Amino acid sequence: MTSLLPIPQPDPMSQRRGRRLRAGAWKVAGDLPASFRYAAQGLAYGFASQRNFRIHVITGAVVFGLGLWLQLPTAQLAVLVLTVAAVLVLELLNTATEAVVDLAIGRQFHPLARIAKDCAAAAVLVAALSSLMIALLLLVPPLLSRLGL
Repeated sequence: MTSLLPIPQPDPMSQRRGRRLRAGAWKVAGDLPASFRYAAQGLAYGFASQRNFRIHVITGAVVFGLGLWLQLPTAQLAVLVLTVAAVLVLELLNTATEAVVDLAIGRQFHPLARIAKDCAAAAVLVAALSSLMIALLLLVPPLLSRLGL
């Protein structure tokens, strides 16, 4: 049975974290360029507002640059790209999960909200640690060889 209570809509003039909420954000994108624009806005939001996302982007760029400098085979570079991308995707999903939980419960505490947020953060941690291990396995041997050790 569906609720007959009206769904509160955000005031288009309200501000959140210094940015104006996008009016009509609930609407489905009408065309493909709009879909890409919304995705770009999500990336921009993640980069602007999430310190850990910025750290993962910078770390990923350094690792990929190191892989290029070490002249890793294309397949190994692809593995590095995939692992970094997995961490970034999970970081964005973690941000989305936190936003949805906050939207649903507001400033109240709920043990299920804590579980949702903690598990989303744990997913990022597992991916980041796995990514670190993969990077070490792929980069350390050629780095030691390049340094003559």
